Amino acid sequence: MEGDADGRAAPGPRPSTTAPVTPAPPAPAEQGFLREGDSGPEVTELQERLLRVPDVYRSGATDGRYDAALSAAVARFQLWYGVRGDETGVYGDDTRLALESRTGRPGG
Repeated sequence: MEGDADGRAAPGPRPSTTAPVTPAPPAPAEQGFLREGDSGPEVTELQERLLRVPDVYRSGATDGRYDAALSAAVARFQLWYGVRGDETGVYGDDTRLALESRTGRPGG
């Protein structure tokens, strides 16, 4: 055992006292999904797309807020068109692909 001249063990590396930096959560578009409580232009685009599918989005609001009515419309679309890869009422990758295939891609 190595040590100091007085026989004590040499000190080892000291543990870090700084907390790890946690990055801010990504914006909804970066996460690849939208859900109830989200808001913004991506939600408005979703609302406008759902209006192009008959009888899916009955409230018809295009206010950019992902509320209970929009969540129900997304769930209805998922049920009617057999979308299974996303959580019910959540606009994820599978729901996005299915909706875009029926309404066209953004900007096109």
